[in-house]
Amino acid sequence: MSAENRFDQAAEEWDSLEPRKKMIRAISERMFERLPLNAEMDVLDFGCGTGLLSLRVADQVKSLTGIDTSSGMLNTFEQKATQMGLKNTQTQWLDLTQKMEIPGQYDLIVSSMVFHHVKELNPVLVLLHRALKPEGQLCIADLDLDGGLFHENAVDVFHNGFDRKAFAEALKTAGFSAVEVTDATSITKPVGDELRSFSIFLATGEK
Repeated sequence: MSAENRFDQAAEEWDSLEPRKKMIRAISERMFERLPLNAEMDVLDFGCGTGLLSLRVADQVKSLTGIDTSSGMLNTFEQKATQMGLKNTQTQWLDLTQKMEIPGQYDLIVSSMVFHHVKELNPVLVLLHRALKPEGQLCIADLDLDGGLFHENAVDVFHNGFDRKAFAEALKTAGFSAVEVTDATSITKPVGDELRSFSIFLATGEK
């Protein structure tokens, strides 16, 4: 099964896992604490999934665009936006295997727990840099090095977390300045017969 099909099938139940919701809520609080929102901002959520990260703050910005490779996830995103009465959201399906372009220009691009599923970082980071307005900001949350233990099913996982210094250098190579990598949160989950804690970083950069 392709990664897209797996996420399509998981979309309807994606929000039902309480540890996932708790993790994304913590990431969101940390992210928007560092990057305050305002009503003039156009925001892109890259790898938006069902909108757990960004729909909770959509009413604080001018526009919110959700981009994902899973049409099932985007459908759930759209349904939730409608249920919330939001009029400033839209979605865009993206195929990372084809020539990539992101329509529009954004003041802020956010992404949560997506990049360990991205095979080649640089082309995607360059794409995001291109989609930012001058002085726009990027904020990415993802796993620290996890020894391959975080995912039970690693069929679509290309990175077992990231070394923070290496990720910062990747951002700089893609053209970002003022790069910082800080703590975001952690998540505890069972691995075999024990509970393990996995740390998550927050990487920020400017165009």
